[in-house]
Amino acid sequence: MESKENFDYLAWGSDNIAYGPVELPGLVNWIKNGRVTDKSWVFKGADGAWSRAGELGEPKTFFKSKAMGQPASAAGVEPGSLRRIKILAELDDRLLASLLNYLEVVKIPQFQKVVSEGEDGDALFMVLEGEVRARVNIDGRETTLTTMSVGDCFGEVAVVDHGPRSADVVANVPSVLIKVTSQALSKLVSEAPALAAPFLLALSRVIASRVRNLTRRVEDTIHISRAAAKVDPRAT
Repeated sequence: MESKENFDYLAWGSDNIAYGPVELPGLVNWIKNGRVTDKSWVFKGADGAWSRAGELGEPKTFFKSKAMGQPASAAGVEPGSLRRIKILAELDDRLLASLLNYLEVVKIPQFQKVVSEGEDGDALFMVLEGEVRARVNIDGRETTLTTMSVGDCFGEVAVVDHGPRSADVVANVPSVLIKVTSQALSKLVSEAPALAAPFLLALSRVIASRVRNLTRRVEDTIHISRAAAKVDPRAT
């Protein structure tokens, strides 16, 4: 495992002085403040070498957006608003601004499907506004499995294994979702590992929580079944 210092950066100033070390959020802040340009020399501890800031994988997206005249919140979402999503709640605004470059904003009208049962999954969705429900059809009747509101997410397993969706997800009301495709996730990991780490850690916690809840529900079902068998032996 790499040491913490391997993620530090030094920036060579116009006064011929090296500033730092700082971690990625600090470097991003210098870029936003104009202290570091795409032509500035930056030392990346993980590589052990100096290079132009515009050539570094982590911050180069900021230079692209500035060149296009687009802020990090060009999709109409302010970085701070992402914190209402549970798995992003502990990230600061600078990390959230960086993360926006890898996210898509999807607006879903009321009653429209977001995903369909059985289709191959390749994306994670997070509810930024509105409400959606997961449903299945059993014997021709719709059954709601769960309702997800602001802060919740779904598709966290599908974005990793690309397996088939286990249920339809439909918008109960007009909703705004944040979409993370498997391609974007891979790009995040390769281009900005320091940003990917806290996101993947939060994602793993969500998956672990779902597994624990599922295990608990199976145990409850077994207890109920055994209790029924004691009352009526025919239940076995």
